[in-house]
Amino acid sequence: MYEKKNGKVVRSKIEDKVLFPIDNLDMSEFLLGPINEEAPPNYNLFGVSEHTGTTANSGHYTATVRNSQDGKWYRYNDSHVGSSSGEASVTGGAYLLFYKRTKGTARWGGMEKVMKEYNVNPFSAQKTDVDGFTEVKTKRKMKKKAAI
Repeated sequence: MYEKKNGKVVRSKIEDKVLFPIDNLDMSEFLLGPINEEAPPNYNLFGVSEHTGTTANSGHYTATVRNSQDGKWYRYNDSHVGSSSGEASVTGGAYLLFYKRTKGTARWGGMEKVMKEYNVNPFSAQKTDVDGFTEVKTKRKMKKKAAI
């Protein structure tokens, strides 16, 4: 949406409330490949980035996050942290949603089992921490020196 403010065209922000599940987001109907029963495509929300303000160019960001250790929800607003709930983040200000698979891991579109059947190691040189995040290593390309 666009509107005029002080003689300038400004893009306004859409603030419609979009309902999203806190627990058990089931994505199985959207998958074409095999579904691994050890890692079904069900997800629980663990974080929401929220934006308040009238335009996409300005405003204030906050976050509501579920603690991975105790399962409690917290709201972060600058240097202030307080108790909250997942339901409190379902607002028109919800900007980014962060979900985590409820059980197991399935990488490469659920093709992990197939890769293992063909002796392709999908986990080569990857480390995963207790929260399920994987360290990604990149190969840096060396800059070629110009010939003099």
